[in-house]
Amino acid sequence: MPDKINKSVLPRSARAMNAQNAISGLRGRDVISTFRVLALQGLKQPVHSAKHLLAFGSQLGRVLVGDTPHKVNPQDSRFSDPTWHHNPFYRRSLQAYLAWQKQLNSWIDESTLSADDRTRARFVSSLLSDALSPSNSLLNPLALKELFNSGGSSVFKGLNHLLDDLLNNGGMPSQVSKHAFEVGRNLATTPGSVVFRNEMLELIQYKPMSEKQYAKPLLIVPPQINKYYIFDLSPEKSFIQYALKNNLQTFVVSWRNPDPQHREWGLSSYVQALEEALDTCRAITGSKDVNLLGACAGGLTIAALQGHLQAKRQLRKVSSATYMVSLLDSQIESPAMLFADEKTLEAAKRRSYQQGVLDGRDMAKVFAWMRPNDLIWNYWVNNYLMGKLPPAFDILYWNNDNTRLPAALHGDLIEFFKYNPLTRAGALEICGTPIDMQKVNVDSFNIAGINDHITPWDAVYRSTLLLGGNRRFILSNSGHIQSILNPPGNPKANFFENPKLTSDPRAWYHDAKNQQGSWWPQWLEWIQARSGTERETIMAIGDQNHPQLTDAPGNYVHVR
Repeated sequence: MPDKINKSVLPRSARAMNAQNAISGLRGRDVISTFRVLALQGLKQPVHSAKHLLAFGSQLGRVLVGDTPHKVNPQDSRFSDPTWHHNPFYRRSLQAYLAWQKQLNSWIDESTLSADDRTRARFVSSLLSDALSPSNSLLNPLALKELFNSGGSSVFKGLNHLLDDLLNNGGMPSQVSKHAFEVGRNLATTPGSVVFRNEMLELIQYKPMSEKQYAKPLLIVPPQINKYYIFDLSPEKSFIQYALKNNLQTFVVSWRNPDPQHREWGLSSYVQALEEALDTCRAITGSKDVNLLGACAGGLTIAALQGHLQAKRQLRKVSSATYMVSLLDSQIESPAMLFADEKTLEAAKRRSYQQGVLDGRDMAKVFAWMRPNDLIWNYWVNNYLMGKLPPAFDILYWNNDNTRLPAALHGDLIEFFKYNPLTRAGALEICGTPIDMQKVNVDSFNIAGINDHITPWDAVYRSTLLLGGNRRFILSNSGHIQSILNPPGNPKANFFENPKLTSDPRAWYHDAKNQQGSWWPQWLEWIQARSGTERETIMAIGDQNHPQLTDAPGNYVHVR
C-alpha cells in the first residue's frame, strides 16, 4: 500500500541550489560578502543581537541541566546513532547545536535586513551550520567506534584518503570507489553498435531483444552535462533494455566530451548534430517519423530541435516527445540565485570562453553544495573520520564521470536562465529560425520529481504548459536521478497524476491521484500507441549507408 499522502501539505520546490546555479556558478567572494553583511548587521543592531544571545544562553542553560527542548528531524541521518540521544555528553552537544541553529535563524528572520539579504543570509547560514555540525568532528561516535575497532588504523586511512582527494579530486570527498566499475564491462553493456558519427555525437543502435518490434524508433537524447549510460547501468535498471524488451527499436545519442578547441559549439550546433542523428534513425528504420526522448538538458535540446523543424515545416519527422525532468520554463525561485547578478553571469561566461569549456568538476562541486549533508559531509565522515572507502554505487560512479560544456553552450544556457526565452514566441532563435513552442503540436509525456533539487517539479510542470499538442504530466515521488531510474518492482515507487493541467501547479497537485508503482509501464503504454504497427523483428543493425562503426558503448563515452 502506498504511504498516506497529506494533500493539505503541498510539496515545495527546491529552495537551495539547482541547475541554474550549476550553470551560472557561485563565487566564494559572494558568500564572504554575505558574511560581511551579517557581521555589520550585528553591529548595527546590538540590542537585537543581545536579545538573541541571551535567548541562546537561556536555552544552553536548560541543555546543560539535561533538558532536551529541541527535536531532531527523524530524516536527518547525521544523528541516527543512539549515542547522540542516550549519552549525556552527546545529547547535550547535539541540543546545544540545535539551539544555536534556531537562534541564528531567528536572529536573521527578525533582523532589519532587506528581504533579499535575509534570503541570502539564510542560505549561507545553512552552509555554515551544516559545516559546524558536531557530527563532522572526530568526536562523532561512529568515528570513535571505528577508531577502537580498527586499533587506530582508521585515523591513518582517513588521512590517506584526505591527501588523495586533495591531490586528485579537487579537495572534495570522493563519493564512489573509482575502481569498482568500468564502462563496457559492468556498465553500458547492452549489445549494439555505433551506426553514425559526426564531430559532436555518436549514434548507437541496439540489438533487438524481442520477436516483434514497432515500426517507429525511439531516439534517446541524454543531457550534454553527463554521459548517456545513465540509461544503461545494470540490466535491472537499464531503461534501454526495458524499451528493447518491449518491442521498441532503440537508438541513443552519446555526446562527445568537448575540449577547448570546441569552444564555439552552441545550442544551435547541438541541434544541427541531433537533426543528423534523427535523419539517420529514419533512414535505417525506414520510418517517416521518430519518437524523441530527452532528459534534463537533453529535453531542452529536443524542444529546440522540434521548434526548428516546425519553423522549417518539417515537424512531421517527430511522432512524439518524452521529457524527463526537463526545464523549458527556466524561472526558478532559489536563494542562491540572488548571488547571480549581471557581473556574476558575465564573469562566468568570460571564464568559460577564456578556458574554452566549463569543467564538469566545477559543476559537480556546485551540485554537491546543493545537498552538502548528503554529498559532502556524509563522505567527510565516512572517508576521513572513519577511514573507510566510499561505496561502490553505479549511479554515483556515473554522476562522477564528469563531462565539460563548450563555452558557447555554457553562454547559451546562461542566457536561457537569464531571459527564459521559450516562454515567448520568437524570443529564441535556433539555426537562424525563431522558435514558438506552442506551435510544436507533438504529443508529449512529461516526468518530474517531487524531491528534485536540480529541476524543481513546479518548473517542469510549467514547462509542460508551454508545449502544443496533447500533454501528459506525471510527478514521481523521488528526486532528479531516481525519477529517471524508476523500474517496475520498486515497492517504494509511486507517482501523482491529474489529467487536467491547470495553470497553477499547486491546484494540479491538490486534485492529483497518488498511484502505486513505477511510471515506466504508463509511459510504455503511451509510447507504444505512438510507435506505429508491429512487425517481425529485423535483427540487422545499420544499413548499407550506415555500417556498424564500432561496438557499443562506442568511443566518445570513454573520452575523459
